[in-house]
Amino acid sequence: MKSPEKIAALTKEYLLTRKEDIILFLNELVSIESPSDKINSQHQILAYLRDRFNAMGYLAIHMYGKNTGGYLYARPKNRKKHLPHQLLIGHCDTVWPLGTIDKMPLSYIEGKIKGPGVYDMKAGITQIIFSLMAIRDMNIIPKVEPVVFINSDEETGSRESTNALKRLAKLANRAYVLEPPLGLNGKLKTARKGLGRFTITVRGKAAHAGLDPTKGVNAIVELSQQVQRLYAMNDLDKGISVNIGMIEGGISPNVIAPLSKAVIDVRVLKEADGDMITKKIKSLKPIHNDVVMEIEGGIGRPPMEKTPRNQLLWKMAKKQGQHLGLDLEEATAGGGSDGNTTSLYTATLDGLGTPGDGAHAAHEYILQNKLIERTALLTLLLLLEPLNKKT
Repeated sequence: MKSPEKIAALTKEYLLTRKEDIILFLNELVSIESPSDKINSQHQILAYLRDRFNAMGYLAIHMYGKNTGGYLYARPKNRKKHLPHQLLIGHCDTVWPLGTIDKMPLSYIEGKIKGPGVYDMKAGITQIIFSLMAIRDMNIIPKVEPVVFINSDEETGSRESTNALKRLAKLANRAYVLEPPLGLNGKLKTARKGLGRFTITVRGKAAHAGLDPTKGVNAIVELSQQVQRLYAMNDLDKGISVNIGMIEGGISPNVIAPLSKAVIDVRVLKEADGDMITKKIKSLKPIHNDVVMEIEGGIGRPPMEKTPRNQLLWKMAKKQGQHLGLDLEEATAGGGSDGNTTSLYTATLDGLGTPGDGAHAAHEYILQNKLIERTALLTLLLLLEPLNKKT
């Protein structure tokens, strides 16, 4: 039985021999542009990944979506009966429209690999592929069977793929999310804010602003006062943010506005706070007479909290990092991911991708020398003993 230090050294050595293959695969993945709203492009990249997994000895199935490209499910063909399984989670969609690769071509500058989607999160998918190859080629049989889930709608909220992910998470011993880490030093994400979206529509009464101003009811005035109520719900000390991000209303400067609308973004650290804010927002009542107010929405992604099982997995990951000479740190992310969903059902560790910067920004990049390092870390995590599900 090899020591953890020996396995870590062998893993890194193996991955270094495959460095050119790893970079080439990442290049190919980034070159296949895959914006969330282009189903045909999603089919292309998922087919590419399906073929790659099949060639690795996995049973890979592309489940088509109705309004998205769907998702990929992959597991070893020769699965071991009665073994628990662990989820490796990624998304292949990006925020970048088709043609971005021509304006932001793949480049290698000062130790950075730059390109659309390289950081968020095609480097993470690359890590999944080569971690599984490392385990196979080193003839190591993990005690928890790897199962891969890659969706094509994460950037737009994972609305179609969430139910499938929930089913897998309920059965999983643990889940690893290959989203980018936080900061250039690559902090792992052990907590994420939950997020919600609400829309408030106010219906007043139109009237001529000059001839009959008293006969109208201004929906914009009503909404402006509701905005103040919403803003007062912010509690940054508790991690609660309520942002009125979009507002519209009226039909003409000389008409008392009969309609106005606001879209509100809500972020919370605790599920109970999400319930509380939802109740507060939906309990808002009109201030003016003859106004009708409609409130829609809710918390779409609950927070990923620092549960005991999540913290246990984090501590195990920190120890594995030490075998690679890494001093890993943890952090809380303000945005959500599919880790918010899996955390409800199983131990989850997020932010296992490659350090870099520029998610959704024109300077998007990863640090090239961290790609091997983080692939090695994922490999060691896949070799951990099963967690006690009662934790």
